Amino acid sequence: MKAVCLLSGGLDSATCLAHARRSGFECYALSFDYGQRHRVELEAARRIAAALGARDHRVAKIDLRVFGHSALTDEIAVPKDRDEAAMSSGIPITYVPARNTIFLSFALAWAEVLEANDIYIGVNALDYSGYPDCRPEFIHAFEHMGNLATKSAVEGRTRIHIRAPLIELSKAEIVRLAVELNVPLELTHSCYDPDASGRACGACDSCLLRAKGFREAGMADPACA
Repeated sequence: MKAVCLLSGGLDSATCLAHARRSGFECYALSFDYGQRHRVELEAARRIAAALGARDHRVAKIDLRVFGHSALTDEIAVPKDRDEAAMSSGIPITYVPARNTIFLSFALAWAEVLEANDIYIGVNALDYSGYPDCRPEFIHAFEHMGNLATKSAVEGRTRIHIRAPLIELSKAEIVRLAVELNVPLELTHSCYDPDASGRACGACDSCLLRAKGFREAGMADPACA
């Protein structure tokens, strides 16, 4: 069995890749160089793909800076030091327009070439800041679309399943699952606004949610050692 696994280099996507492997899939990891300010995550993705035994790892180069309108791809400040109420209020400026739709479309194309039925994505609907493309409704809708849009599905050679095993887990539960799956947590990178040396800022939403997850799981974050 083959699965295409979206791999950003962060905690969630690394845990998804490990989950797919434990489920018996031969994993094809897919990352994106999309003009993000935190490109250091791509090196993390390369290390994680190797450590977790991905059959292949490819980096698709696209440039979402042509559209901008996100703190991750435009000259917009990344929000810092927000409390949980602020993070859960509305859709933040770190949302990249249609990003997961674009990423899943690339994964769908590769899955069709591989004749793979399964695509893994590390979206989470609990501890993330209201991103519309992290909701179960979106995942179900894309899966339905994928089975209408591809030649291999129409001809009955594939049946696409979008796997989002973390979607209803808290960040602490994801940390515990990562430990259970032997994810090399020290290799993961989650920060939206790292410094020039790639060190996490510790204050963006992603850093704060990660710290909260490790704290609530009763563990030290090995990436901070």
